[in-house]
Amino acid sequence: MMKDITIGQYFPGNSVIHRMDPRMKLVLTFLYIIVIFVCKNFYSLGAMVFALVLMVLFSQIPVKTILKSVKPIFIIIVFTAILNVLYTTNGTILFEWKFIHISTGGIYTAVFMVIRIISLVVASSLLTYTTSPTLITDAIERLLSPLKFMRNSVHTIAMMMTIALRFIPTLIEEFDKITSAQKARGADLETGTLVERAKALIPIFIPLFITSFRRAYELAYAMECRCYHGGEGRTRMKQMKLHGFDVVGLVFMVVVTAGVVSLNIVFPHLI
Repeated sequence: MMKDITIGQYFPGNSVIHRMDPRMKLVLTFLYIIVIFVCKNFYSLGAMVFALVLMVLFSQIPVKTILKSVKPIFIIIVFTAILNVLYTTNGTILFEWKFIHISTGGIYTAVFMVIRIISLVVASSLLTYTTSPTLITDAIERLLSPLKFMRNSVHTIAMMMTIALRFIPTLIEEFDKITSAQKARGADLETGTLVERAKALIPIFIPLFITSFRRAYELAYAMECRCYHGGEGRTRMKQMKLHGFDVVGLVFMVVVTAGVVSLNIVFPHLI
């Protein structure tokens, strides 16, 4: 069900990860995404997975919720794995039939890519799970503040990014409601050819787009009525400050990065 998708949701808590400075969480998340693409073997990838498991444990987010973040890209993961199995012919050939060649290298590459994609999604979701949209907006604005010298409206950019992220769960919920309403009216969304099923989605996407534009207008009108304006002169209820665990998290990530680079040098091959 679409309502099980948890992308963009925030789960209040008092864990160590929740209390970290949002700027540091953004930096560590981007650093994690960069480093995981540097991994060249299962040893370095294992180090990144170990670091991610520690972050999940410290966040106190239920494992079931973490696994739900992978659900929207399940088809992409399976498709990527199949492509790597079929088109990578390194190593020993295990099965061969016409144009299909399955080798140990293809299996290793497929597993490697699947673990990498899942780790990326979980790490990104962990940021939104433990950080409220308001704090993410403030953190993005602070980190992009050097762009102000280029006469860019940093606050507007940060606000647009956060609102888009915030409304993902709302749109998913609205999609589920419209789908249920269309099914109650006799719409058949699960049978027929691919083209027929695509056409059956038109009565869902049209009201979804209309509802989205209406929500956007209502949000803009509400912000205008409350005399909202960003940028200069805007105060914040919560002031962001770096604490001891923020420094510990940064040092830990630097150590993991150094370990990944070292493992890549010692074990230069994937298999």
